[in-house]
Amino acid sequence: MKTILLLNGPNLNLLGQRQPEIYGHETLADVETLAQAACAEGFAIDARQSNWEGQLIDWIHEARGQAVGIVINPGALTHTSVALLDALNAFDGPVIEVHISQVHKREPFRHHSYVSKRADGVVAGLGVDGYAAAVRRICALAR
Repeated sequence: MKTILLLNGPNLNLLGQRQPEIYGHETLADVETLAQAACAEGFAIDARQSNWEGQLIDWIHEARGQAVGIVINPGALTHTSVALLDALNAFDGPVIEVHISQVHKREPFRHHSYVSKRADGVVAGLGVDGYAAAVRRICALAR
């Protein structure tokens, strides 16, 4: 079984509760179910969430040689974390960046992404369906 690491960053544990007018009513468990359902045969999701930048970095390091790709919604770390970018640069497989909201219609500080400098694709504004699109793309790239 080929593993896709699905990482969610700060505050995404509150999906469905935090600002549903922006992020919707689906929960993180719903996202994980959707992502697994989007996997092609022979692929599985390893879903993790942390509010700690260092934990996300450790998981990316552990994924080296283990996961065929990473789907990541870094949350607010998107706009601030060079360390997350450096960790992703050390990963050899494809990386797809996901944002539930259309970040380019929001505050100007959200228009810049360090993660995009490494990502092989970026999905923004599709709600949680963006995770399924990202998983399908990782499966296609990892075949």
